[in-house]
Amino acid sequence: KSLDINPDDIENFVFQSRSDNRITKIGGFLRKSSLDEIPQLFNVLLGNMSLVGPRPEIPDVVKYYPEEYKQRLLVTPGITGLAQISGRGEIELGKTIYYDLKYIKNFSIILDIKILFKTVFSVFRKEGAF
Repeated sequence: KSLDINPDDIENFVFQSRSDNRITKIGGFLRKSSLDEIPQLFNVLLGNMSLVGPRPEIPDVVKYYPEEYKQRLLVTPGITGLAQISGRGEIELGKTIYYDLKYIKNFSIILDIKILFKTVFSVFRKEGAF
């Protein structure tokens, strides 16, 4: 299935939907519990990803990025980030990019530790996961 992206309104694009009929019961459980993220730990061990950073982006979405969004592609992607603890799948792309760029500007080990702790609480509360 191709993504329904309006290039003139990319800021309001939302990747996940509560009404996505492609998600099976098992898949829904894996998403809500965030167990579907575990394989990405191998990418962290291989050095392709970080624990904290902007999430990897889908190439079909990147091709519609305005120039100012592309800065987020210059850093190592992460399993969790500021956007994930600020709404996970519920927020629009424009807001996700805002949080990602804010993270890049304010990067610090302390910020990473705060994000990791908040991620644990978000996962247990299943916030924004569907």
